[in-house]
Amino acid sequence: MDTTTDRSGDVRLTGISRTYGSFTAVHPLDLTVPQGSFFALLGASGCGKTTTLRMIAGLEEPTAGTVRLGDRDVTALPPHKRPVNTVFQSYALFPHLDIFENVAFGLRRRGIKSVKKQVEEMLELVQLGEQARKKPHQLSGGQQQRVAVARALINHPQVLLLDEPLGALDLKLRRQMQLELKRIQTEVGITFIHVTHDQEEAMTMADTVAVMNAGRVEQLGPPADLYENPRTTFVANFLGTSNLIEAEADATSGDDVLLKAGACTLALPRARCSAPTAAGGRVLVGIRPEKISLTHADESAGIPAGRNRVTGRIAATSYIGVSTQYVVDSPVCPAFQVYAQNIDRDPRLVPGAEVVAHWNPAHTFGLDAAQDIGAGVAEAGVPQAAEEALA
Repeated sequence: MDTTTDRSGDVRLTGISRTYGSFTAVHPLDLTVPQGSFFALLGASGCGKTTTLRMIAGLEEPTAGTVRLGDRDVTALPPHKRPVNTVFQSYALFPHLDIFENVAFGLRRRGIKSVKKQVEEMLELVQLGEQARKKPHQLSGGQQQRVAVARALINHPQVLLLDEPLGALDLKLRRQMQLELKRIQTEVGITFIHVTHDQEEAMTMADTVAVMNAGRVEQLGPPADLYENPRTTFVANFLGTSNLIEAEADATSGDDVLLKAGACTLALPRARCSAPTAAGGRVLVGIRPEKISLTHADESAGIPAGRNRVTGRIAATSYIGVSTQYVVDSPVCPAFQVYAQNIDRDPRLVPGAEVVAHWNPAHTFGLDAAQDIGAGVAEAGVPQAAEEALA
């Protein structure tokens, strides 16, 4: 069946919300998860992502709105009557059953006698065929998670729900499992809806990511689009790291808006700005740290013309193996961050050095300055590179 045109399995949430007394966990939202896609609900703790997943599963009753699978309204159906299965962080495997019987459990409960072929095929899918007669405690955390996925998939659900499934794994194993889950989803072709607080996890696996904040979807789209073109300060700060510079629209030049930030003039493609660009309008100019080059002030004459520039002094450096992270104290942006690959490191780029941070204007994005410039920073937690260094 061509799942690109058949929409009978789309998950459709219409006006769905959930309140607990005076507290609103999920504000009314409309969301469509295309059939056969890998969809991620991404956000910090308490943002409403798990409540949304539980409403799809039938484990939580919506205060308002409907849950549809294609044209079928499943809002009033109990969990066991919905064509969905859920995989939790805890795995919830039966310790007294071997792996084969754990996977076969759902089939046997439905009265299916001949399970050998189906179970063997499912164990091969998750690459655990040789572990069939082991008990769960004899497997690694990643292997146990794959058993839980196999046990859910053998029931042939139309939708597989994953609630922080990799949260209990260490960093290296988590990354392996990200690739494994994506491979499995691609092979079986059913809809996966994955809840996570881990930005890298969502971006690695999902075709589409919905970034949630305080019970609302802040932005939805392919991972690369969310990262390159954030529309709110929350998304810019939560999904990776962004430098945000307060500036004022000054003039236009072709397809660019020219902005004043202190003594700097910065060019911003008009197509990448979600803020008003009339002269005098306030704009937050955004640039990702890895898009920036850092040049010692003594060499600034060699910087190509047409690049955006910010001057400052290096306040701190952090060597992270593949890159060095610099914090630059600049008049236009305190704690301006630059990530530089460790290819040809300039030994002069040390704390106290006068530098010019510069980048291609095409990598710049613009946001409405009426927003909170720090939104999403606290929720984002430890930057990924720092997490690696600490792991």
